[in-house]
Amino acid sequence: MVPPTSPHTLSFLGILFYRFFRLGLTAFGGPAMIAYIRDMAVQKEKWLDQDSFKQGVAICQTIPGATAMQMAAYVGLRAGGAWGAIAAYVGFGLPAFVLMVLLSALYGQSHDLATVVSIFAGLQVIVVAMVAHATVHFGRSTLRDWRDLGLGLVVAGFLLIGGNPLVAILAAALLGWLLFQQTIQPGQQQPQSRLPLAFSTLIPALLLSLALILGIFLCFFLDQRLFDLALMMTKIDFFAFGGGYASVPLMFNEVVTGKQWMTSQTFMDGIALGQVTPGPIVITATFVGFLQAGLPGAFVATAAIFAPSLILLTAVVPTFDRFRHNIFFQRAMHGILVSFTGLLLSVTLRFALAIPWNFFRVGLVALALLALWRKVDILWMVLAGTAVSALLL
Repeated sequence: MVPPTSPHTLSFLGILFYRFFRLGLTAFGGPAMIAYIRDMAVQKEKWLDQDSFKQGVAICQTIPGATAMQMAAYVGLRAGGAWGAIAAYVGFGLPAFVLMVLLSALYGQSHDLATVVSIFAGLQVIVVAMVAHATVHFGRSTLRDWRDLGLGLVVAGFLLIGGNPLVAILAAALLGWLLFQQTIQPGQQQPQSRLPLAFSTLIPALLLSLALILGIFLCFFLDQRLFDLALMMTKIDFFAFGGGYASVPLMFNEVVTGKQWMTSQTFMDGIALGQVTPGPIVITATFVGFLQAGLPGAFVATAAIFAPSLILLTAVVPTFDRFRHNIFFQRAMHGILVSFTGLLLSVTLRFALAIPWNFFRVGLVALALLALWRKVDILWMVLAGTAVSALLL
């Protein structure tokens, strides 16, 4: 792992940005991308080890925001410090932002999504394959026995009937503490640090917080619409516990019911675009910002919907390091990891149920699963799926 103080930090930041930008081009499936981030960061690049990555998943599950985006920032933070977190975060989210701006401009001119959606129709099937593959891949490395499997299935069922993800996570943490007393024994516990938390470890979070506050105040003096966007999206992200999908009802309530900036149908059009573009579903904020205040609005809304998550991550990770070896904390974190497997399973089923299946789509998902099993590069698989879908759907 390249330390933040390395003389090659600037070039390493470029590598981080490029690797995550390339991965962001195929960031379909929301939290399913975490498995692919792990393959790149742990197995290929060896920026951090398996245990550290799993701890990152647990952290990102317990704080608000889009989980896949947070994992990109977590890997960057571990590998390259605060600047590494920013490089990975921006690189991973940039493809989704650019594509959403382009599609929002197209929507603003024609309000006709038929052509756009038809191009990505096949990708929805490939997304199902990617999420299903990620569920199996992640589950095999996380589920240890029947208790893990049962807890994962219970979480998946709870989420499928409309349960609150935050409730599922907290319950899984509690059940993990109760259920895993035999699988995680006190003998595995390592000495907990008794050193006081250094103020310097919180400096990145404080500086990012200051930048966010200054940015919101700048919007206030430039344009009231930008200020309203910044304040709204910041608030949404701070309360979006349970991943990116938790932000959708919050955003709907603010944009449609509260501010009445657009109709329900227009907002749902934005959600549709968010589902067929790479990146987290909260990229819908870009759509809202663009329709409200053009390109500046898209930039402000996007920055505001992602900044709080990054701030919380940089603040939580140093604290997490101090008590991660506590045996009770280990059991709770294992429960949270199992709940993430349940989340992936629920997302897989939701995506699959939303597809109007026919012979062509069944064949396409089978080919995509075969390609993933044979470790075909995701980028080429998505490009091939796009071309085939454009011709046949």
